[in-house]
Amino acid sequence: MLDLLIHDATFPDGRTRMGVAVREGRIVDVREGLSPSDATARRIVDARGQLLSTPFVDAHFHMDATLSYGLPRVNQSGTLLEGIALWGELKPLLAQEALIERAMTYCDWAVARGLLAIRTHVDICDPSLLAVEALLEVRRRVAPYLDLQLVAFPQDGVLRAPNAFENLKRALAMGVDVVGGIPHFERTMADGALSVKLLCELAAEQGRMVDMHCDESDDPLSRHVETLAYETQRLGLQGRVTGSHLTSMHSMDNYYVSKLIPLMAEAGLNAIANPLINITLQGRHDTYPKRRGMTRVPELMAAGLTVAFGHDCVMDPWYGLGSASMLEVAHMGLHVAQMTGQQAMRQCFDAVTVNPARILGLDHVGLEAGRAASFVLLQARDPIEAIRLRAPCLQVYSRGRLVAENPPQEATLHLPGRPQRTTFQTGT
Repeated sequence: MLDLLIHDATFPDGRTRMGVAVREGRIVDVREGLSPSDATARRIVDARGQLLSTPFVDAHFHMDATLSYGLPRVNQSGTLLEGIALWGELKPLLAQEALIERAMTYCDWAVARGLLAIRTHVDICDPSLLAVEALLEVRRRVAPYLDLQLVAFPQDGVLRAPNAFENLKRALAMGVDVVGGIPHFERTMADGALSVKLLCELAAEQGRMVDMHCDESDDPLSRHVETLAYETQRLGLQGRVTGSHLTSMHSMDNYYVSKLIPLMAEAGLNAIANPLINITLQGRHDTYPKRRGMTRVPELMAAGLTVAFGHDCVMDPWYGLGSASMLEVAHMGLHVAQMTGQQAMRQCFDAVTVNPARILGLDHVGLEAGRAASFVLLQARDPIEAIRLRAPCLQVYSRGRLVAENPPQEATLHLPGRPQRTTFQTGT
């Protein structure tokens, strides 16, 4: 007896009439044509040809700040630096229970949107490590249904802020997973390079992954990702190191980038762009033409790097919008990167599903026998339609358990001579 059988599903790779059998939270069989006539199950779901995907994964987020928009005030300039200053004003006012409740609310939103894994950066510059303690508690609470990975993030600079390096090591000892950094926010370029070296050495010593806010700037001379690639190779960290944002690459000259991207590929770096936030915070000092700041996503993908899209912020000092929808993120990334070819649009879907799962090391995720039964049934026929419609997650399963349902998107029309209902899908 199976716990769950989903049949007549379409997979993101184009396979149709697929069936997925689940027992005790794991996938036990996946094949074309698998149907209720082949096995009995406590719950049977007819997918009706809709898209069954691995869950959405957000590889870059700030959960300690989420849903704090307007506290203690609103970012009037819309700049990255005012957001950082505003966060500095908010930190002394943070209460642990309020932070936990905001984060738990966001996790509820995430599950409803099929987002079942999040890598969140947590500021460690406050010596009390209040936010670290809060998010460790959130991670414990959501563990049965959501993978929450924490990055020790020195928001004010690991060398610039007093005792930040010691705080970061304390956070790792408390259970934070990943080493973070922000080299472009150190006092000098030299300090930025030194911070990359120190943090990568710490990660190598402790067997940790690295995820650095790197070159989140419009300055084409902000080139700390070059140092990150060098230290990755020197220390044998290939495949374990990620550069997030990388917005200065948007402004670099093509000759330098023609050297830089092969170095990044040689080092096995991962890259994360944050479309909604990169295009909002960058270019604020420009008149026209106005830069939009997002890194060179298609070029990095073409070079063989694993590239993901992150949400980054939702209703916090840096961004007043957001809804935990990774399809919204993919939709914006597709447009900003001009990835409008059929294969490119599918790559944008991968950038919020399989690619970030790979970056986070989520080996248990996948539509294959033996993997965890975590997946999303979308109201779409393929990944491109899912992005186009920002398709509802009809059903969300985590480890074989139904954790969220959403009604299908449908309009009732009152037009003479026209069908009463439409779903906006292709051919309907």
